[in-house]
Amino acid sequence: MKVLGIETSCDETGVAVYDSSNGLLAHKLYSQVKLHADYGGVVPELASRDHVRKIVCLVQETLEQAQLAAKDIDGIAYTRGPGLIGALLVGSSMAKSLAYAWQVPAIGVHHMEGHLLAPMLDEPVPAFPFLALLVSGGHTMLVNVQGIGRYDVIGESVDDAAGEAFDKTAKLLGLDYPGGPLLAKLAEQGVPDTYRFPRPMTDKPGLDMSFSGLKTHAANTVKKELNDLQTHANIAYAFQEAVVDTLLIKCRRALKQTGLKRIVMAGGVAANKKLREKFASASKADKFEIFYPSFEYCTDNGAMIAYAGCQRLLAGQFTDFDSKAMPRWSLETLPAV
Repeated sequence: MKVLGIETSCDETGVAVYDSSNGLLAHKLYSQVKLHADYGGVVPELASRDHVRKIVCLVQETLEQAQLAAKDIDGIAYTRGPGLIGALLVGSSMAKSLAYAWQVPAIGVHHMEGHLLAPMLDEPVPAFPFLALLVSGGHTMLVNVQGIGRYDVIGESVDDAAGEAFDKTAKLLGLDYPGGPLLAKLAEQGVPDTYRFPRPMTDKPGLDMSFSGLKTHAANTVKKELNDLQTHANIAYAFQEAVVDTLLIKCRRALKQTGLKRIVMAGGVAANKKLREKFASASKADKFEIFYPSFEYCTDNGAMIAYAGCQRLLAGQFTDFDSKAMPRWSLETLPAV
Protein backbone atom coordinates (compact mmCIF):
# COMPACT_ATOMS: atom_id res chain seq x y z
CA MET A 1 0.00 0.00 0.00
CA LYS A 2 1.30 3.44 -0.98
CA VAL A 3 0.18 6.24 1.33
CA LEU A 4 0.56 9.98 0.86
CA GLY A 5 1.14 11.70 4.21
CA ILE A 6 0.44 15.37 4.95
CA GLU A 7 1.58 17.20 8.10
CA THR A 8 0.41 20.77 8.90
CA SER A 9 -0.06 20.89 12.66
CA CYS A 10 2.06 23.98 13.32
CA ASP A 11 4.84 25.71 11.37
CA GLU A 12 6.16 22.99 9.07
CA THR A 13 4.51 21.72 5.90
CA GLY A 14 5.51 18.10 5.44
CA VAL A 15 4.53 15.73 2.65
CA ALA A 16 5.74 12.15 2.12
CA VAL A 17 4.92 8.85 0.43
CA TYR A 18 5.31 5.62 2.39
CA ASP A 19 5.08 2.19 0.77
CA SER A 20 4.19 -0.71 3.09
CA SER A 21 6.41 -3.00 0.99
CA ASN A 22 9.35 -0.73 0.14
CA GLY A 23 9.41 1.84 2.94
CA LEU A 24 9.70 5.60 2.55
CA LEU A 25 9.74 6.58 -1.14
CA ALA A 26 9.95 10.37 -0.85
CA HIS A 27 9.44 13.22 1.56
CA LYS A 28 9.56 17.00 1.40
CA LEU A 29 9.56 19.53 4.22
CA TYR A 30 9.09 23.28 4.22
CA SER A 31 9.85 25.16 7.44
CA GLN A 32 8.31 28.51 8.33
CA VAL A 33 11.08 29.43 10.79
CA LYS A 34 12.12 32.57 8.90
CA LEU A 35 8.50 33.71 8.63
CA HIS A 36 7.94 33.62 12.40
CA ALA A 37 11.43 34.63 13.56
CA ASP A 38 10.61 38.36 13.66
CA TYR A 39 7.76 37.66 16.08
CA GLY A 40 9.73 35.36 18.41
CA GLY A 41 7.18 32.57 18.04
CA VAL A 42 4.57 31.04 15.77
CA VAL A 43 1.79 33.36 14.58
CA PRO A 44 -1.17 31.02 13.89
CA GLU A 45 -2.77 33.07 11.09
CA LEU A 46 0.50 33.45 9.23
CA ALA A 47 1.20 29.74 9.66
CA SER A 48 -2.16 28.80 8.13
CA ARG A 49 -1.67 31.10 5.15
CA ASP A 50 1.81 29.77 4.50
CA HIS A 51 0.56 26.17 4.54
CA VAL A 52 -1.98 27.16 1.88
CA ARG A 53 0.79 28.73 -0.18
CA LYS A 54 3.12 25.71 -0.09
CA ILE A 55 1.05 22.55 0.22
CA VAL A 56 -0.01 22.01 -3.41
CA CYS A 57 3.49 22.36 -4.82
CA LEU A 58 4.92 20.12 -2.09
CA VAL A 59 2.45 17.36 -2.93
CA GLN A 60 3.40 17.64 -6.59
CA GLU A 61 7.13 17.63 -5.83
CA THR A 62 6.83 14.63 -3.51
CA LEU A 63 4.94 12.57 -6.07
CA GLU A 64 7.54 13.48 -8.68
CA GLN A 65 10.37 12.47 -6.33
CA ALA A 66 8.67 9.14 -5.72
CA GLN A 67 8.04 8.77 -9.47
CA LEU A 68 4.34 8.20 -8.82
CA ALA A 69 1.06 9.49 -10.25
CA ALA A 70 -2.27 9.99 -8.52
CA LYS A 71 -3.45 6.56 -9.70
CA ASP A 72 -0.60 4.92 -7.75
CA ILE A 73 -1.71 6.25 -4.35
CA ASP A 74 -3.82 3.84 -2.27
CA GLY A 75 -4.63 6.10 0.65
CA ILE A 76 -3.99 9.50 2.23
CA ALA A 77 -2.94 10.22 5.82
CA TYR A 78 -3.09 13.67 7.36
CA THR A 79 -2.56 15.22 10.77
CA ARG A 80 -6.00 15.60 12.32
CA GLY A 81 -4.67 16.94 15.62
CA PRO A 82 -3.54 18.14 18.05
CA GLY A 83 -2.20 21.43 16.76
CA LEU A 84 -3.21 24.90 15.56
CA ILE A 85 -6.76 24.69 14.26
CA GLY A 86 -6.16 26.83 11.17
CA ALA A 87 -3.05 24.91 10.19
CA LEU A 88 -4.80 21.56 10.74
CA LEU A 89 -7.69 22.65 8.53
CA VAL A 90 -5.34 23.33 5.61
CA GLY A 91 -3.88 19.82 5.72
CA SER A 92 -7.16 18.04 6.36
CA SER A 93 -8.95 19.94 3.58
CA MET A 94 -6.18 19.09 1.12
CA ALA A 95 -6.12 15.44 2.15
CA LYS A 96 -9.88 14.97 1.98
CA SER A 97 -10.11 16.74 -1.37
CA LEU A 98 -7.43 14.49 -2.87
CA ALA A 99 -8.95 11.37 -1.33
CA TYR A 100 -12.36 12.25 -2.76
CA ALA A 101 -10.95 13.08 -6.20
CA TRP A 102 -8.73 9.98 -6.32
CA GLN A 103 -11.36 7.70 -4.75
CA VAL A 104 -9.10 6.40 -1.99
CA PRO A 105 -9.59 6.29 1.81
CA ALA A 106 -8.26 9.01 4.11
CA ILE A 107 -7.11 8.61 7.71
CA GLY A 108 -6.68 11.37 10.27
CA VAL A 109 -3.52 10.74 12.29
CA HIS A 110 -2.76 11.84 15.84
CA HIS A 111 0.31 14.09 15.67
CA MET A 112 1.93 12.52 18.74
CA GLU A 113 1.33 9.00 17.46
CA GLY A 114 3.25 10.07 14.37
CA HIS A 115 6.19 11.13 16.55
CA LEU A 116 5.90 8.00 18.67
CA LEU A 117 6.17 5.76 15.60
CA ALA A 118 8.84 7.84 13.79
CA PRO A 119 11.69 5.53 14.95
CA MET A 120 9.98 2.76 12.95
CA LEU A 121 11.22 4.51 9.80
CA ASP A 122 14.81 3.51 10.64
CA GLU A 123 16.70 0.32 11.37
CA PRO A 124 16.72 -1.39 13.78
CA VAL A 125 12.99 -1.13 14.42
CA PRO A 126 12.08 -1.10 18.13
CA ALA A 127 9.81 -3.97 19.19
CA PHE A 128 6.71 -3.56 21.34
CA PRO A 129 6.28 -3.05 24.25
CA PHE A 130 8.34 0.03 25.12
CA LEU A 131 8.35 3.25 27.10
CA ALA A 132 7.96 6.31 24.87
CA LEU A 133 9.41 9.64 25.89
CA LEU A 134 7.75 12.25 23.69
CA VAL A 135 9.53 15.60 24.01
CA SER A 136 8.66 18.53 21.77
CA GLY A 137 7.77 22.19 21.87
CA GLY A 138 4.15 21.44 22.71
CA HIS A 139 4.26 18.14 24.58
CA THR A 140 6.31 16.22 27.12
CA MET A 141 4.91 12.85 28.10
CA LEU A 142 5.81 9.32 29.12
CA VAL A 143 3.73 6.62 27.47
CA ASN A 144 3.54 2.90 28.19
CA VAL A 145 3.23 1.53 24.63
CA GLN A 146 2.01 -2.04 24.25
CA GLY A 147 1.23 -1.73 20.53
CA ILE A 148 -0.13 0.71 17.95
CA GLY A 149 -3.13 2.40 19.57
CA ARG A 150 -2.47 0.74 22.93
CA TYR A 151 -1.18 3.75 24.82
CA ASP A 152 -1.21 4.54 28.53
CA VAL A 153 0.05 8.04 29.37
CA ILE A 154 1.77 7.55 32.73
CA GLY A 155 3.43 10.95 33.08
CA GLU A 156 3.41 14.39 31.47
CA SER A 157 4.36 18.00 32.03
CA VAL A 158 1.89 19.91 34.17
CA ASP A 159 2.92 23.24 32.63
CA ASP A 160 5.50 24.14 29.95
CA ALA A 161 6.70 21.33 27.71
CA ALA A 162 10.46 20.75 27.70
CA GLY A 163 10.86 22.24 24.21
CA GLU A 164 8.78 25.27 25.17
CA ALA A 165 10.98 25.83 28.24
CA PHE A 166 14.08 25.61 26.02
CA ASP A 167 12.69 28.24 23.65
CA LYS A 168 11.56 30.61 26.41
CA THR A 169 14.88 30.37 28.25
CA ALA A 170 16.73 30.96 24.98
CA LYS A 171 14.71 34.15 24.54
CA LEU A 172 15.79 35.28 28.03
CA LEU A 173 19.38 34.83 26.86
CA GLY A 174 18.77 36.97 23.80
CA LEU A 175 18.85 34.11 21.30
CA ASP A 176 16.85 34.09 18.09
CA TYR A 177 13.80 31.93 17.36
CA PRO A 178 13.62 28.96 17.46
CA GLY A 179 15.82 29.13 20.52
CA GLY A 180 16.08 25.51 21.65
CA PRO A 181 18.82 24.41 19.25
CA LEU A 182 20.66 27.72 19.73
CA LEU A 183 20.60 27.32 23.51
CA ALA A 184 21.99 23.80 23.16
CA LYS A 185 24.80 25.14 20.98
CA LEU A 186 25.55 27.95 23.43
CA ALA A 187 25.61 25.42 26.29
CA GLU A 188 28.60 23.71 24.64
CA GLN A 189 30.65 26.76 25.68
CA GLY A 190 29.41 26.66 29.28
CA VAL A 191 31.60 25.81 32.26
CA PRO A 192 30.26 22.83 34.25
CA ASP A 193 29.18 23.39 37.88
CA THR A 194 29.17 27.18 37.59
CA TYR A 195 25.46 27.05 38.44
CA ARG A 196 23.29 24.27 39.83
CA PHE A 197 19.68 24.48 38.70
CA PRO A 198 16.92 22.43 40.42
CA ARG A 199 15.61 19.15 38.99
CA PRO A 200 11.87 19.90 39.32
CA MET A 201 9.51 17.35 40.93
CA THR A 202 12.21 14.68 41.15
CA ASP A 203 12.05 14.66 44.96
CA LYS A 204 8.37 13.70 44.82
CA PRO A 205 6.87 10.34 43.80
CA GLY A 206 5.18 10.05 40.43
CA LEU A 207 6.08 10.60 36.81
CA ASP A 208 4.64 14.04 36.05
CA MET A 209 7.07 16.83 35.18
CA SER A 210 7.26 20.62 35.48
CA PHE A 211 9.57 22.99 33.61
CA SER A 212 7.97 26.39 34.20
CA GLY A 213 9.74 26.90 37.52
CA LEU A 214 13.05 25.96 35.96
CA LYS A 215 12.52 28.66 33.35
CA THR A 216 11.77 31.15 36.14
CA HIS A 217 14.95 30.09 37.96
CA ALA A 218 16.90 30.76 34.77
CA ALA A 219 15.23 34.18 34.41
CA ASN A 220 16.18 35.16 37.97
CA THR A 221 19.76 34.01 37.39
CA VAL A 222 20.00 36.06 34.20
CA LYS A 223 18.80 39.18 36.04
CA LYS A 224 21.34 39.01 38.86
CA GLU A 225 24.42 37.91 36.90
CA LEU A 226 26.69 39.62 34.38
CA ASN A 227 25.23 40.20 30.93
CA ASP A 228 28.05 38.64 28.92
CA LEU A 229 28.45 35.69 26.57
CA GLN A 230 30.27 33.39 29.00
CA THR A 231 27.71 33.94 31.75
CA HIS A 232 24.91 33.21 29.33
CA ALA A 233 26.73 30.06 28.17
CA ASN A 234 27.08 28.92 31.78
CA ILE A 235 23.37 29.51 32.39
CA ALA A 236 22.48 27.64 29.20
CA TYR A 237 24.66 24.73 30.30
CA ALA A 238 23.06 24.56 33.76
CA PHE A 239 19.56 24.82 32.33
CA GLN A 240 20.12 22.07 29.77
CA GLU A 241 21.69 19.78 32.38
CA ALA A 242 18.66 20.27 34.63
CA VAL A 243 16.16 19.44 31.88
CA VAL A 244 18.09 16.38 30.69
CA ASP A 245 18.65 15.06 34.22
CA THR A 246 14.96 15.53 35.05
CA LEU A 247 13.87 13.59 31.96
CA LEU A 248 16.35 10.81 32.71
CA ILE A 249 15.29 10.52 36.36
CA LYS A 250 11.65 10.28 35.34
CA CYS A 251 12.41 7.69 32.64
CA ARG A 252 14.41 5.52 35.03
CA ARG A 253 11.50 5.72 37.47
CA ALA A 254 9.04 4.80 34.71
CA LEU A 255 11.12 1.79 33.62
CA LYS A 256 11.17 0.51 37.19
CA GLN A 257 7.43 1.09 37.60
CA THR A 258 6.44 -0.64 34.34
CA GLY A 259 9.14 -3.30 34.14
CA LEU A 260 9.94 -2.25 30.58
CA LYS A 261 13.48 -2.53 29.21
CA ARG A 262 13.20 -0.38 26.10
CA ILE A 263 12.86 3.41 25.58
CA VAL A 264 11.78 5.13 22.38
CA MET A 265 12.51 8.86 22.38
CA ALA A 266 10.86 11.10 19.80
CA GLY A 267 9.90 14.70 19.12
CA GLY A 268 11.96 17.80 18.36
CA VAL A 269 13.89 17.75 21.65
CA ALA A 270 14.97 14.15 20.90
CA ALA A 271 17.51 15.71 18.53
CA ASN A 272 19.30 17.32 21.50
CA LYS A 273 22.89 16.05 21.62
CA LYS A 274 23.29 16.16 25.41
CA LEU A 275 19.99 14.31 25.88
CA ARG A 276 21.11 11.51 23.57
CA GLU A 277 24.53 11.28 25.23
CA LYS A 278 23.15 10.95 28.75
CA PHE A 279 20.50 8.42 27.78
CA ALA A 280 23.05 6.37 25.84
CA SER A 281 25.31 6.26 28.89
CA ALA A 282 22.41 5.38 31.19
CA SER A 283 21.26 2.60 28.85
CA LYS A 284 24.61 0.86 29.27
CA ALA A 285 24.65 1.30 33.04
CA ASP A 286 21.02 0.25 33.57
CA LYS A 287 20.89 -2.28 30.72
CA PHE A 288 17.93 -0.93 28.75
CA GLU A 289 17.62 -0.35 25.00
CA ILE A 290 17.26 3.16 23.60
CA PHE A 291 15.90 4.12 20.17
CA TYR A 292 15.69 7.53 18.46
CA PRO A 293 14.43 8.62 15.05
CA SER A 294 16.93 10.08 12.60
CA PHE A 295 17.39 13.82 13.10
CA GLU A 296 15.25 14.58 10.02
CA TYR A 297 12.31 12.72 11.60
CA CYS A 298 12.57 14.39 15.03
CA THR A 299 10.88 17.61 13.98
CA ASP A 300 7.40 17.62 12.44
CA ASN A 301 7.40 15.83 9.09
CA GLY A 302 5.13 14.06 6.62
CA ALA A 303 7.05 10.77 6.75
CA MET A 304 5.89 9.93 10.27
CA ILE A 305 2.27 10.76 9.35
CA ALA A 306 2.45 8.61 6.22
CA TYR A 307 3.86 5.68 8.22
CA ALA A 308 1.34 5.92 11.06
CA GLY A 309 -1.53 6.36 8.61
CA CYS A 310 -0.38 3.38 6.56
CA GLN A 311 -0.53 1.09 9.60
CA ARG A 312 -4.11 2.11 10.33
CA LEU A 313 -5.24 1.96 6.70
CA LEU A 314 -3.79 -1.55 6.44
CA ALA A 315 -5.92 -2.46 9.48
CA GLY A 316 -9.05 -1.22 7.66
CA GLN A 317 -9.42 2.02 9.60
CA PHE A 318 -10.31 5.31 7.90
CA THR A 319 -11.72 8.73 8.75
CA ASP A 320 -15.03 10.04 7.39
CA PHE A 321 -14.90 13.05 5.08
CA ASP A 322 -17.14 15.04 7.47
CA SER A 323 -14.79 14.56 10.43
CA LYS A 324 -13.47 17.64 12.19
CA ALA A 325 -9.91 18.69 12.97
CA MET A 326 -9.06 18.22 16.65
CA PRO A 327 -6.77 20.90 18.14
CA ARG A 328 -6.98 18.94 21.42
CA TRP A 329 -6.97 15.15 21.27
CA SER A 330 -6.02 12.58 23.89
CA LEU A 331 -3.56 9.94 22.72
CA GLU A 332 -5.31 7.38 24.92
CA THR A 333 -8.57 7.61 22.95
CA LEU A 334 -7.06 6.10 19.77
CA PRO A 335 -8.32 2.65 18.69
CA ALA A 336 -5.87 -0.24 18.71
CA VAL A 337 -4.52 -1.80 15.52
